[in-house]
Amino acid sequence: MTHPTQALFSRPARYLLVVLVVVAALLPLLHLVFPPGHTLHISGYTLALVGKFMCYALAALALDLVWGYTGILSLGHALFFALGAYAHGMYLMRAIGRDGVYGSALPDFMVFLDWQELPWFWAFTDSFWYCMVLVVLVPGVLAFVFGYFAFRSRIKGVYFSIITQALAYACMLLFFRNDTGFGGNNGFTDFRRILGHDITAPGTRAVMFLVTLALLVGALCLCRWLVASRLGRVLQGVRDAEPRLMFIGYDPLWFKLFVWTLSAVLCGIAGALYVPQVGIINPSEMSPANSIEMVIWVAVGGRGTLIGAILGAFTVNGLKSWFTAAFPDLWLFALGMLFILVTLFMPKGMLGLRLPRRRASPTALREEQALEEAA
Repeated sequence: MTHPTQALFSRPARYLLVVLVVVAALLPLLHLVFPPGHTLHISGYTLALVGKFMCYALAALALDLVWGYTGILSLGHALFFALGAYAHGMYLMRAIGRDGVYGSALPDFMVFLDWQELPWFWAFTDSFWYCMVLVVLVPGVLAFVFGYFAFRSRIKGVYFSIITQALAYACMLLFFRNDTGFGGNNGFTDFRRILGHDITAPGTRAVMFLVTLALLVGALCLCRWLVASRLGRVLQGVRDAEPRLMFIGYDPLWFKLFVWTLSAVLCGIAGALYVPQVGIINPSEMSPANSIEMVIWVAVGGRGTLIGAILGAFTVNGLKSWFTAAFPDLWLFALGMLFILVTLFMPKGMLGLRLPRRRASPTALREEQALEEAA
């Protein structure tokens, strides 16, 4: 039987994905062309909401890559998401210039806290492209260093999940401090411009939406190519039978480290796309609860399917938007009940209900047989 991803990317599925991408790409056009009150007009709120959901979908896709295909359950991926957002937020705060409340070249929170100059790690953050490099490097380097020592020590399973959660919580407490230079409890907000353009202008919002859509589609194609390659087979071997993989000569350390770092970078990019569309980033985005929500997105949509992660992110966050407006006190209960129901009755998620089954190709059977004989 072929892997679910192969079924999801059959020709009809590809056509459906193309149609969905085209429809999504039309939303900014409807927002710009048709005036408010017109039947076809898409409000700025709706555009920003869908853009936010796409950022969450990219983060869920990154988590599915390590959890669904490599068997590494992270309860700290919100940390990488927030670090990417903070890296971009530093540029957005510098781009305000002297238009802040205090009319200073320093960000408003630094003036309020009586800082006299920018900290050393804020150097060059007035450059957009420098901060884009930070968006990739900061979560990537942290994930690489953390992953190297954790995987080399052969920490896995629930123990690995716990230390990722502890790492996220420790960083959240650090960023809550006013003396760290990241705005403390309030974080970054009141953004004005991006690359010289008004960040709230309809045209700017439309461009940010399309960039988010393009990067989400690009990340999906990258992950699809990765999991369908020989490297993807090794990653699934790490998930299903790591001791057997080591017995036939593979060192799982570098494979796990690669996919772990890539996943963190994708999460950081998602956070960088998130912050200008939502307009705020603070330490609460690093909370372990946010990381657990990411796990629920993937579980609800379908772990190890890629598309399921995206579907789960849109479904759960759509329900969250409705619940928090209609029944704000009941959302956490509904989220917990949803996770319990999915675990008990839909262990393969939403996509597992109607996922087509196919017989394995002769090539796949021969490769599996060769692995078994080698073991």
